[in-house]
Amino acid sequence: MSEEADLLAATALAVFRLNGQVLDLAEGLARPAGLTAAWWQVLGAVLYEPLPVAGIARVMGMTRQGVQRIADLLVDKGLAAYKPNPAHRRAKLLEPTDEGRAAIGKIIPGHAEAAARLADQLGLEAFREVPAALRKLSDALEKMESDQAR
Repeated sequence: MSEEADLLAATALAVFRLNGQVLDLAEGLARPAGLTAAWWQVLGAVLYEPLPVAGIARVMGMTRQGVQRIADLLVDKGLAAYKPNPAHRRAKLLEPTDEGRAAIGKIIPGHAEAAARLADQLGLEAFREVPAALRKLSDALEKMESDQAR
């Protein structure tokens, strides 16, 4: 294999492992609030502004069908509600209820503690570089996908 192919394989393996680790952390943080990581992810996407299911899927990198399933569960559990979308009659907006906001609020102390522990492990300077590096990788993959679609 070429060096580039080796780098892609190493990157993919590291991202797969990291994804599992972040999901495990998220599940542990969400569980005491009565949420799952996926429920937290969808509620988090609409904390500051209501979005249609397709918009949540785009922002979170999830499938529309997966978000729809979770959104319907959140509504059934009283953690979120659908409201009319002035821009589109059929694509209702999802927003958290007071109960959903309270559940997210229960995650904050554990999240802050985990963030502080991770900053101690990495060092604050290195920790600051992580989001930008991940966004750069994500943007490059998105551009490759877009270029291929043409």
